[in-house]
Amino acid sequence: MMEGDFLYVENVIEDDNQFTMFGAGVTACVDLLEKSCLCREYDVIMIPCAHAMAPLRSKQDHEYGMSIYDYSSPLYKVEAYLFAYMDSINIIPPLVDIKLGRKGRKRVKGVGENFKSKRRNKCSICKRTGHKRTACVNNNES
Repeated sequence: MMEGDFLYVENVIEDDNQFTMFGAGVTACVDLLEKSCLCREYDVIMIPCAHAMAPLRSKQDHEYGMSIYDYSSPLYKVEAYLFAYMDSINIIPPLVDIKLGRKGRKRVKGVGENFKSKRRNKCSICKRTGHKRTACVNNNES
């Protein structure tokens, strides 16, 4: 509403519904009957833009602050909202397998912690890594 207060309104066609706005380097044409504006904001959002508020200010038919509701889409009215949510919406949640027990999480190591490599097999007979005592060459039991 405040942006529309700084625009100059001119009724070029002498029609009560078609206006041209000038100001701040912007020229826009508004048709209040069709609820459209050259900036397309009024067409898309369906609430009067700043360009549409300027002619509403110039019209002295009714109170300026309340006229926005007369020129807005009926979708924004309370009746439309109540009609849309009149019926209950039942949403069935998806079937999920719930696992019992505590959720296992891997611990994230900190910046200063070293990463240990996996432990390798060590023979109990020859004390070398890479094999077990059952596969040891020095095994005297066989």
